[in-house]
Amino acid sequence: MRVAQLGSGTPEVAVVAGVHGDEPCGVRAVERLLDERPTVERPVKLIVANEKALERRVRFVDEDLNRTFPGDPNATTHEGRLAHELVAELDGCLTFSMHSTQSHADPFAIVNAMSERTTELVPRLPVAAMVETGNFAEGRLFSEIQTIEVECGLQGSETAAQNADRLTRAFLTAVDALPGDTVTRELPVFRLTDVIRKERADTYEVFVENFAEVEPGQTFAAADGDEQVAAEPFYPVLMSSNGYRDVFGYAAEKVDVLQSTGTAD
Repeated sequence: MRVAQLGSGTPEVAVVAGVHGDEPCGVRAVERLLDERPTVERPVKLIVANEKALERRVRFVDEDLNRTFPGDPNATTHEGRLAHELVAELDGCLTFSMHSTQSHADPFAIVNAMSERTTELVPRLPVAAMVETGNFAEGRLFSEIQTIEVECGLQGSETAAQNADRLTRAFLTAVDALPGDTVTRELPVFRLTDVIRKERADTYEVFVENFAEVEPGQTFAAADGDEQVAAEPFYPVLMSSNGYRDVFGYAAEKVDVLQSTGTAD
């Protein structure tokens, strides 16, 4: 784990990249900040988390770091020990954690639950939606640390790296670490309601778009040609044919639309 800081004092804001070793977009955003060393109005902690997985260009070494929190200093896995160290390092920090996905090109935010802080900050980020994990937060960073996760774009793409830089600077502006204004936008909010599992198969297909409502009776996915049909309406989130080993993604409900209030001065 690499830890650095912008500004002096004790940080109450942190930016985390590289939780997954096959998602380098956030690392580039952190490295650019370290190269430029912008003047900040409050100290910011910068962390590149799973350096070993990044070096190997794999999602994780022993187990998924973002399903391992709070971790254990005596864990037998690399990620188990790293999770414990990362929680200690982030204690007391509002944390911005960057990821990428195989399911959706447009950036969106993921939070443990809507709160006054998230409803104030997330609409000021250049994201298309906010997703509440609800009952599906176990083992994730925001189960232990106040965290806003962002999916920056498609995994391994140049666009995701550019989005990560833009998102990070918007977050740091929104929390008054960098000078400037942010624009508050209308933002749909979704809450995860179920896991959409997939059987072991040679080929998988997804026929729907993330965040677009699926109607009852609509075919939304297939495994080796065996179609899955919606019994009731839902919104797909993180749905892809190859993103996860044993699930297509998640079903969600639309719970709110946060209204635009214009430019924050």
